[in-house]
Amino acid sequence: MSDGAEYGSGVKKYIEEAKKNLEQKKKQIERVKKLKFDTIAVHGLYTVEEALEQNQGAVIEPVYLAAAQAYRDSDEMEAALAYLIPTWCYTRFANPTTYYLEWVLALLEGYKTGCETSCLVTASGMSAIMLAVDSFLVKQKDGPEKINFVSSIQIYGGTYQHFSIRKMQERGIEVRWVTHPEDLEEWKAKIDEDTRFLYAEAPSNPQQAFCDVRALADLAHSWEIPFLIDSTCATPALMRPIEYGADIVIHSLTKSITSGGLAIGGALISRNPIVTKIKNDNPLFKESFAGYVKFLPFRDIGPAASPINAMFALNDLRTLRSKMDLVSQNCQKVADFLSHHPKVYQVDFLGIPQFPYHRLAKQYMKLVDSEGENGTEVNRYGHLMSFRVEGPPANARRVFDRLQIIYRAGDMGRIKSIATIPAISTHLQQGEEARQLADIPPQMIRLCVGAEHPDDLIADLDQALNI
Repeated sequence: MSDGAEYGSGVKKYIEEAKKNLEQKKKQIERVKKLKFDTIAVHGLYTVEEALEQNQGAVIEPVYLAAAQAYRDSDEMEAALAYLIPTWCYTRFANPTTYYLEWVLALLEGYKTGCETSCLVTASGMSAIMLAVDSFLVKQKDGPEKINFVSSIQIYGGTYQHFSIRKMQERGIEVRWVTHPEDLEEWKAKIDEDTRFLYAEAPSNPQQAFCDVRALADLAHSWEIPFLIDSTCATPALMRPIEYGADIVIHSLTKSITSGGLAIGGALISRNPIVTKIKNDNPLFKESFAGYVKFLPFRDIGPAASPINAMFALNDLRTLRSKMDLVSQNCQKVADFLSHHPKVYQVDFLGIPQFPYHRLAKQYMKLVDSEGENGTEVNRYGHLMSFRVEGPPANARRVFDRLQIIYRAGDMGRIKSIATIPAISTHLQQGEEARQLADIPPQMIRLCVGAEHPDDLIADLDQALNI
């Protein structure tokens, strides 16, 4: 925030007032950081004092549906729109309800990491991905540039489309695909001086691929580039990649965080500062990347989250740790059942010891604040898994069509169990060749296990598989 030395006394008055408020907010953040994960998730930065003094005693954060903020006079408006004081101004830029959600997400991703974090909430997970990557794909010199970035190919189908079509085909930016994200040597072989960042998804949707988060962050930093990771399926309840060196964490809030299924949203959380060799005159670019994106690209592009959606996400987030514990345990039981079923030839789930990515996931996927007497956190592997049905693809479709309790939809992360066939839904546009590289056969059924009793889900799957 500028000191506004070149402005008149009226503007300076508002700057001084803002400084006092920011100092109070800073002290409040430091107090909240000392609380446990569950307490932060429930309360965030909304306090009893704020409820009583500003919101007529409302226990739950209010939803601000107004499109714009009014100002007391021209001086306050000038200070606000020059970014000299905190403001939400217009809901395309920001909104008080969205702020509540951003503060919670920043605190939860930074929980016990020792890192400062900042957050930007967006209209969807895909808009968060776009905003995260585009700031690193800008020209840095006159004349042609051979810009590239390196990404695991085992990512959500929409992300693959965005990278392969929007970036590579339409803009000529080279995407260098890594087919085995656990293999550090493959990553090393794809990086050069023109590489702008590394990108991974862990656990991946739908194959449950994983990567060595710390090693990839270290590798990226050795080239002075950031490591970006989509951690949607883990949520901060099971993994906080910033703890291991990741620069930017991306979430589709639509999924496990907003498990009630009533809202769409995305989030970009940055470590402060990030590692990057991109030249940018704005000091926030490195020091608070999420803040930079909020003030400039986000403002200009406009993928703002609805305040109503932000409140749905905020409410579902309050019980994130206990919810992820429950659905992860349910998924473990369902995966164990399917791994012994004669009609299933492969189960993709990180909690199965024989699964190729289990060892890596065991290092990183731990239920936050679950330390027992020995001080070790309990492993939990999330509620997304896939299984592959024996025989031709038609068999998988018959099993899928026979499900009675489990919903058939392209969604995931719900409190209700949902299944899909990725080859004909989430990854259809990817094409057969790319699906083969990403290990997504037509026999694969993706299953996101909800909060139903696992015995009922197992019975549903058993009857469906008995074709």
